[in-house]
Amino acid sequence: MVVATPGLSRLTPQEYFEWEEQQELRHEYFDGEVFAMTGGSLAHADIALNVATLLRTHLRGRCKVRNSDARVGISENGPFVYPDVSVTCDDRDRTARQFSRYPCLIVEVVSPSTEAYDRSGKFALYRRLESLQEYVLIGSERKTVDVFRRDRRGVWTFVPYSEGDEIELASVGLTVAIDAIYEDVVLEPSATPVNSESGNLERPSG
Repeated sequence: MVVATPGLSRLTPQEYFEWEEQQELRHEYFDGEVFAMTGGSLAHADIALNVATLLRTHLRGRCKVRNSDARVGISENGPFVYPDVSVTCDDRDRTARQFSRYPCLIVEVVSPSTEAYDRSGKFALYRRLESLQEYVLIGSERKTVDVFRRDRRGVWTFVPYSEGDEIELASVGLTVAIDAIYEDVVLEPSATPVNSESGNLERPSG
């Protein structure tokens, strides 16, 4: 989850990088403002680790697989966000020190408090990345994986997966069973579905 950080003046990107190095929490950056990233559930952490492990095993030596401690920059001046898992196969990102700019795959594990933002506002940001080929949303309450894929014409298509399915991640040439993503995961209790129709960039609240 993400919460506003009060009491700060607007920061330049470089001021943000320097300031965040001194903080205990990670912060996303939007137009000079910063938003603290709070902790997620154990299910969220386990799913993200499983995905990163599967991708790293498959892509070892070819691409960089980065976890939720790694920023992605939508442009050189922001916004700067922290996806749960990102993959970049671009040589320009191999030596990057502050953020990736050219991911081909981004994965977010969604919870009731973040799902609307991940599906709308955050996806709108990620679509600005010309390198991005797939955006994946993974449920933390039930076994669901939604893959959004950009075709050669630049059109995004949607492929939903559920329990028992084999998931294709065309951007990295990987097909994986959904059960592998949820291995040893205790899913969160089901809650009231979140309305995901909003397309604004407001941050999710507590």
